[in-house]
Amino acid sequence: MFYKTSEPHGLPHDPFKSCIVPRPIAWVTSIHPNGAINLAPFSYFNALASDPPIVMIAFTGYHQHGGEKDTLHNIKTGGEFVINMVPLALKDAMNTTTAPFDHGISELEMAGLTAEPSALVKPPRVAEAPIHLECEFFQEIVLPCTLENSINHTILGKVLGVHIRDEVLSDGLIDLDKIKPLARLGYQEYTAVDNIFKMTRPNN
Repeated sequence: MFYKTSEPHGLPHDPFKSCIVPRPIAWVTSIHPNGAINLAPFSYFNALASDPPIVMIAFTGYHQHGGEKDTLHNIKTGGEFVINMVPLALKDAMNTTTAPFDHGISELEMAGLTAEPSALVKPPRVAEAPIHLECEFFQEIVLPCTLENSINHTILGKVLGVHIRDEVLSDGLIDLDKIKPLARLGYQEYTAVDNIFKMTRPNN
C-alpha cells in the first residue's frame, strides 16, 4: 500500500510509529520550580551527537490536566533533567509512569521507585535504573503541528555526566545482555534488546 501523510491511510491505526522501530525510551526525571519531582517516559528520543554528547526528546500535545507536559515545563524552567535507561525488569514500573497523573503527583512514588541524588544536576536519578545521563537544557525547537490544540516541541540536551552501574559492566564494556533495554514499537507494543550479535566493518 501507499498513502500520503496528508490524507487518510485507511488502516485501523496510524502505522507511522511502526515504521521507525525500535525506539529507545528516555525515562526522564525533572523538577518543577515548586520542588515536585516528575518521572515520565518518552520514545521519541535518541542521541544526536557524541562530542559533546547531545540528546533529543520530542513532546507532542499538552498535559491532560492542562498546560505543557510536566517534563517539558520543568526542563525549560529548571534547565536540567536526567535520562534513566529502562531495563526489561522495570517494564511495569515504566508503564505505571505513563499514566496521566495530575500535576504535582510523584510518579516515582506511584511506581514504587527510589530517588537517588545526581552528581551535577538537581533532578534525581531512578536508583533502580542501570544507566543515567545527567543533562542540561541546550535548545528548544518548535516543529510544525497539524493537530488542533496541540504542539510539537523538541528539546535538545547536553549530557554533563554518565552513571553506569558496575554490575552491568563486563571487561570494561556495557553488557546489554545484563540490562535488556526496553524499546518502543508501534501501537501498544514494546520489545527488549535480547538478541545481540557482532559485525565487523569492512576495511574498504
